[in-house]
Amino acid sequence: MTGLPQQKLDALLARHDLLEGELGSGLAADAYVKLSREFAELSPVVETIKAYRAAVAESADLDALISDPKTDVEMRRLAETEKSAVIARREKLEQQIRLALIPKDAMDEHNVILEIRAGTGGDEASLFAGDLFRMYERYAARQGWKVEIISLSEGTKGGFKEIIAEVRGRGAFAKLKFESGVHRVQRVPDTEASGRIHTSAATVAVLPEVEDVDVKINEKDLQIDTMRASGAGGQHVNKTDSAIRITHIPSGIVIAVQEDRSQHKNRSRAMALLRAKLYDAERSKRDAERAAERRGQIGSGDRSERIRTYNFPQGRVTDHRINLTLYKLPQVMEGEALGEIIDALVTEHQAELLAAEGAS
Repeated sequence: MTGLPQQKLDALLARHDLLEGELGSGLAADAYVKLSREFAELSPVVETIKAYRAAVAESADLDALISDPKTDVEMRRLAETEKSAVIARREKLEQQIRLALIPKDAMDEHNVILEIRAGTGGDEASLFAGDLFRMYERYAARQGWKVEIISLSEGTKGGFKEIIAEVRGRGAFAKLKFESGVHRVQRVPDTEASGRIHTSAATVAVLPEVEDVDVKINEKDLQIDTMRASGAGGQHVNKTDSAIRITHIPSGIVIAVQEDRSQHKNRSRAMALLRAKLYDAERSKRDAERAAERRGQIGSGDRSERIRTYNFPQGRVTDHRINLTLYKLPQVMEGEALGEIIDALVTEHQAELLAAEGAS
């Protein structure tokens, strides 16, 4: 077994056994949550390691059988045939382990705060922002994730000037983090009588939803204001101070949430969004320091440049980071073929990390 760092594999197996023991020892709630998350992440890797080592042992047994002069011709032929299948399985498991050993983003399994804002293009940009939100909503449904709107500001002719939502589901950030950036659309607006193609844009920000254990916030650093909700919502919005605005004084970040009738729920959502913003600010700072080691925007969360173009007249979507073009625009907007783009980005990112690991 020379293809993989065996000491590292032994350490992972030992860590998995240790966690299993600790989880059954009556831990405090915070410690239990943290260790159970690590245990769940390690379990698939441990199963792959065990399967890989079983394949290595099986391959060795077959080699011994083939090289033994006492083995009859028919048995040797069967062993050689079986060995090919075992080697293929072993190589596949080895590649899976190599990918599993790549240092993980600590936030990959977390829920997501998804922010979409209309950019250049006026009303058409707001409509496109609405189209993007529905695309992600449909994609999330296909993944078995749940989407809940935190706040929104509607466009004058439809769509959204801004919409912020929570996406809940395992591995949400691992997939959606590659969506951060400027998305450009080229199409003929419904209001364009001459049939001229317009170009507009919307900005997508994908933030991992973090917990108190991930980001500590000092209550003394917060200014919390309550107010009556405004906008559509019936008579209720004019009767209760359910809207919440939280200002984080050191950073200047202001969060306002009024979507729920419950002030408690609005405050909880605002704090979740604030934690995500603070974590993202620190993350962006770290990413900037490592920018020279990365190519393009994959995995960096950089939202300063165009990452994808949706061309409606030609029915195509192009992701500029990996030069991928799909002539499946309707399927992408339905959330169906979006997975093809995201999977390609994940694969490219993994290849880069593997190359970096090999170089180091």
